[in-house]
Amino acid sequence: MFDRLCLAALLLCTATLATAQDTTPSRLDAVQKSGKLRVCSPGDYKPFSLLKPDGAFEGLDVDLVQSAAKALGAQAEFVKAPWPTLMKDFLERCDVAVGGISVTLDRQKTAFFTTAYMVNGKAPITKCENVGKFQSVADIDKPEVTVIENPGGSNERFARANFKQARIVIFNDNVTIFDEILAGRADVMISESVETLVQQKLRPGLCAVNPDKPLQYGEMAWLLPRGDASFKAWMDQWLHLAKASGEYDKTVARWVK
Repeated sequence: MFDRLCLAALLLCTATLATAQDTTPSRLDAVQKSGKLRVCSPGDYKPFSLLKPDGAFEGLDVDLVQSAAKALGAQAEFVKAPWPTLMKDFLERCDVAVGGISVTLDRQKTAFFTTAYMVNGKAPITKCENVGKFQSVADIDKPEVTVIENPGGSNERFARANFKQARIVIFNDNVTIFDEILAGRADVMISESVETLVQQKLRPGLCAVNPDKPLQYGEMAWLLPRGDASFKAWMDQWLHLAKASGEYDKTVARWVK
């Protein structure tokens, strides 16, 4: 009798939990109903997301999230969200955040991540003539070296965690920050390896340092509302199918290769 009562109670709890999960509002339903997918992005990070002078966003993540929105029957609406306030802006104003966002445990405390769509570690970029001088963290972490970083993101966190002797300069414009190295006002910047590859093409005289052997392992993903398992499952499935169908590779090729 006791075993039957325990089993009945367990089944009742399971049914109640399933019902609660089924009735919990999901952003997946809200986006489809409204026809709008609100997308937060810093908009200053080639090749992932860049806010152009005319107010439009472009980039690898922009193309991908617009395709995802279309699959939801929605229109992507972009919101400028600078790195220092990215999490706050995302929580208050958006359904998803994109634009070269590194997966970190700190961000995971307040949001879900999609399955990582790119493995992309931290690598230095410097003048081509100085590549041999900055092969490791120890090479960079010297009093005579100036490291330049954008504020509020994983690049700044990496620099502050690893460079105790080098001078760290924070530069607010992530679009023109690389010109500071060319001008000799900074020696090196740490960024995602794929960005260092893009920037060395855009700015002759700059060279990525060992982008195939990054200083730190990293992943990139999109931010989603914490606790919304249905929305995350849909986004993860969309990214999986985008990779399986070749759409992801074609998009990357347009912006990186």
